[in-house]
Amino acid sequence: MVPEVTPSATAEATARVLVEALPYIQRFRGARLVIKYGGAAMTDENLEQAVYTDLVLMEHVGMRPIVVHGGGPEISRTAERMGLRAQFVDGQRVTDEDMLMVVEMVLSGTVNREIVTGIQRAGGRSAGVTGKDDRLITARKLQGAKDMGYVGEVQSVNPSILHILQERGIIPVVSPVGPDERGQPYNINADSVASAIATAMKADKLILLTDAPGVCRDLKDASTLIDRILAGEVEALIADGTISGGMIPKVRGAAAAIRDGVGAVHILDGRVPHALLLELFTDQGIGTLISEDESQQ
Repeated sequence: MVPEVTPSATAEATARVLVEALPYIQRFRGARLVIKYGGAAMTDENLEQAVYTDLVLMEHVGMRPIVVHGGGPEISRTAERMGLRAQFVDGQRVTDEDMLMVVEMVLSGTVNREIVTGIQRAGGRSAGVTGKDDRLITARKLQGAKDMGYVGEVQSVNPSILHILQERGIIPVVSPVGPDERGQPYNINADSVASAIATAMKADKLILLTDAPGVCRDLKDASTLIDRILAGEVEALIADGTISGGMIPKVRGAAAAIRDGVGAVHILDGRVPHALLLELFTDQGIGTLISEDESQQ
């Protein structure tokens, strides 16, 4: 007679999680993902470790993640220590020559290296790149009513270096600093860089880690989360006030990325540990999915 073995509740729960994740692992094997990493997920040690673990697991099950990071709070702290005053216009940092030096030092140096090291300590392979490397990003000066200094926007993306790294099982970590055609570097919004890279890579998914639950009808009430938005609905939802505030540029950027060929865009709460795995590998998911049609997951 075979003795009856009763697994522990923890073991059963683990098995259920793995079984639930299996079809998603199969579906997304080989998928290209661009993850914009910023906000609280970069300032809390436990959240940082959760992100690094998620990225390594994603790569090990056959997905191909690329990380584009911000670093605004660290730039502000470093600038303050150096006696520089931060100025912002419409949420963007005015960047003179001194501030540009700080931006490059922090983004392409300190922050980029910390992320690469974190991924490696979690058991993955990773390499830091900037927009300057192999002409990954060609920038141009951002034009507007006010001169923002060395603030740029993406003119073009050459993703060759990213393809090479991914083919070798290496997770690229991209700093959002890129030169113009004459070699002058510019500070570029990380969301814009992530969207441009996702488009150039023909990514299956663009994932934005934010400090909000996703797109909510009431910004102060997480229970009003909208779990799916079709790209064609975005402007109407902005017009009627459903999408408001800082979510407007994110959602508009998401819709533009989908029109340019990105499979889907996920806006997730980076304050939730393992937000990436919860969205990609569970039936319920979290956050807001923006897609061309209802069939996209």
